[in-house]
Amino acid sequence: MEGSLLDSEEKLNKRIGELEEHYDDLKDKYDGAVGELDDLKNNIIQEHINGFEMGLRQAAFFHQDVDITDSKFDVNKDVVDGKLVREDESSADEEAEEKAVEGEKRVDDAEEVAPDAAE
Repeated sequence: MEGSLLDSEEKLNKRIGELEEHYDDLKDKYDGAVGELDDLKNNIIQEHINGFEMGLRQAAFFHQDVDITDSKFDVNKDVVDGKLVREDESSADEEAEEKAVEGEKRVDDAEEVAPDAAE
C-alpha cells in the first residue's frame, strides 16, 4: 500500500508540475495579448490625432488667412447650429432634444388611440 501511495504522490506532483507549466504558458500568452491590445489602442489614438492634424493643415492650406495655432481651435468643441460649443454641451442638448421628440411621439400616439376609443 505504501508503494501505491508513493506512486500516487509522484503522479500528483508530476501533474502539478505540468499544470504549473501550462499556467505559465497561458500567463505569458495573456500578457502578450494585453501588451498587443495596448499597442493597438495607442495606434488608434495616434491615427485620430494624425487625422485631426491633417485636417488642420488642410484648413490652413485652403484658408491661409486662418491661424491654426490660435487657441480658438479646441478639439473639445464642435460646431452645432452654426455655433462653436463644448462637446459635453452638445451632448446635453442632443439628449434634451431626443427627450422632447419622444414626448411628442407619445402625445401623437395618444391622439391616435383616443379617436379609436371614441368609436
